[in-house]
Formats: sequence, C-alpha cells, structure tokens
Amino acid sequence: MTAFPGLAARPDRSLGRLHPEDDDGPRGPRDAFQRDRDRIVHSASFRRLRSKTQVFVAPDGDHFRVRLTHSLEVAQIGRTMARALGLNEDLTEALCLAHDLGHPPFGHAGEDALSAALADAGGFDHNGHTLRVVTLIERPYPNFAGLNLTRDMLDGLAKHNGPVGALGWALAEAAAGAGVALDEWPGLEAQVAAIADDIAYDNHDIDDGLRAGILELDELLEVPLVARLWRAIERRHPGLERERMVKALVRDGIGTMVADVLGETRRRVAEAGAETAADVRGAGRALAGFSEAMAAEERALKAFLYAKLYDSPPLRPVRDEAQRVIANLAGAYRADPALLPDGWARGESETDRLRGIADFIAGMTDRYAIARHEELVGPVTLPEKF
Repeated sequence: MTAFPGLAARPDRSLGRLHPEDDDGPRGPRDAFQRDRDRIVHSASFRRLRSKTQVFVAPDGDHFRVRLTHSLEVAQIGRTMARALGLNEDLTEALCLAHDLGHPPFGHAGEDALSAALADAGGFDHNGHTLRVVTLIERPYPNFAGLNLTRDMLDGLAKHNGPVGALGWALAEAAAGAGVALDEWPGLEAQVAAIADDIAYDNHDIDDGLRAGILELDELLEVPLVARLWRAIERRHPGLERERMVKALVRDGIGTMVADVLGETRRRVAEAGAETAADVRGAGRALAGFSEAMAAEERALKAFLYAKLYDSPPLRPVRDEAQRVIANLAGAYRADPALLPDGWARGESETDRLRGIADFIAGMTDRYAIARHEELVGPVTLPEKF
C-alpha cells in the first residue's frame, strides 16, 4: 500500500513553541509531537471530557459514549490512517485527542445556549475555545500560560476543517498569538484527524442511538450505506443475532470509510503531485477525504442521524433543559460576578469579564453545571434515561 512519508510533519523540523523552554528536569525520550500528545492527555481539560455530553447527557447511561471516549475512538481511527499513509502518528493522535477540549457541558446544545447568553461579548465557539484552552486557560507550567504546544499542533487545531474565513473572536485571538496562517490548508495530519472525527461519530452514534431505543433498525436500513453493509454482513454470517449484527455494522462502517479515505487520499495526492508537507498546504484543497461516492452516502447518513437522533422528540426535552441550565448559569454569574470562584472574575472591560464567565462555564462538566445550577438557581429536571 502506498504511503507518503515525505508529506509527514517532522518533529525535528517543528515550527517551534510559543514560549522557549529549557530542558532542566527529567523529560524522557520524547520528541516534540509526543510531548504535545502527552500534554493533552495529562491536562485537566482532557480529564473533564469523561463527564461531558457526546449525544446523551453524561451523568446517565454507563455504556453511552461521552466526549472522552469519543476522543479516544477518534484517535484510534486517526492513528490507523496516519500509519497507513506514512504520516506522523503522534501529531495525528494529539490532534484527535485535543479536538473537543473546547466543548462546554451538554454538547452542541450547551454551546448554542452559551453563545446566545454571551452574544454581546462575541458569543462562543467550541473550536475557538479549544485554542483558548491550550494557549491560555490550562496553566500547569510556572513560566507561561497554556500548554505551550508546538505551532504545528496549534495550526492543525485551528484549521482541521480547512482554511478559516469568518473568524470568531477566540480563534482570531489565539491564532494571531500563535502566528497561524488561517488562509492555508493544514497538513495531512490535521486533515486526517478531521475525517477521523466524522467516521467515529457517524458510526458510533448509530450504536448509541440503537442502544438507547431512539433509532429504529428498520428505518436505519433505509439509509443506502447502512443497507449495503447490513446485506454484506447477512451474507457472511447468516442467522447471526441482531445485537452482534449491530456490532458488525459499526465495525464494518468504520472499516469501509477508512478504506475509502485511504484510497481517495492516495488518489488526490498523486493527482496534485504533492511531494512535501508544503505542497499539501499549498494544494488549494483538501487532500484527505472521502471519495465522491462515499461522501454522498455519508451525507445521507448524517441527514438521517440529524433527523432521527440528534433532533428526535425524546432528546428535545434534554436539549431544552440543558440550554436552560447554561442560560441560567450565565445569567447568574453576569448578575453577580462574586459568585465565581477565585481567579475567574477577571478582566478590566465588561467584554473581558463576560468572556471569563464563558471560560468558567465552558470548563464545567455536565454534573458540575447541574450542581451549580441547583445551588445558585434551582432544581434541574432531566429525563432519567438520557
């Protein structure tokens, strides 16, 4: 199988870090990108992902995925593809592990509520907040704020979905400080991390949706990609019980999408004549991605999941209550900043003060947000199952 090691990011040619570091103290035999990965894994923000919503609210359902398990699954898929393509596995893994650090409690519902509550301070965007987390909010080191990740890592986090046009304030601020060129395509490691995210949640949300009883298998089998995979499993394993069929479906969905991305990425790289990482950045388009046929099938699957799972009637009360919690917390802290813990009521301007409130709320886990709401505002009523 064709690999492209010449397109890989190299730790010995890293773009460097924002703050100079000395090598005093024990460091271990790790290169720059391995250190980036380890700094993510050891961060408090990464640990808190274990209690943040993926689809279902984190306090309930031991077998449902949360942001932490999702991030680990993305990293496994991303690293597999990076290895097959000869890319830097450590940088790819680090980008996958860090991609959701900026999510507030209650997933996208919480993000929408927080953005609305702080619209007069520029709103809130989880991608921009991820950069804010790793460059400012995490503070494990004595001489600087942030995790001091490599610029390669910051570039990949800022642009994992491609060049950025309309900038939210947080991303603009963090990218400017990091010296990231937002109008270029990122390296292949970041492109692979982005597609690994899609592959993970496309397939694992099927698993969680069926487990929760929200998705109906008969309706799911009307989706062309799912139907094709299901029929192939039936041919290979006639008479297999439904539960194991579903596990095979999820596994085959991931494998089918990964194989498609690898084949299409090799085709695009050859077509572009890319031979170096600089060629990837200057290609003018994504070089990692689904083929045209798979992209169409994947869009149909996403449309189904949005209609039947993410916006389903059983989850609407959860979303509504989660948004009420976030809106009320933002309102309470705005009305009385003294309610914030020490160190969070910061900033000289009103905008800075409100952004500090957003920083604090965004760092909460689902459980902590619920507890603070019950302490400051009143009871929270969430459907027990979800």
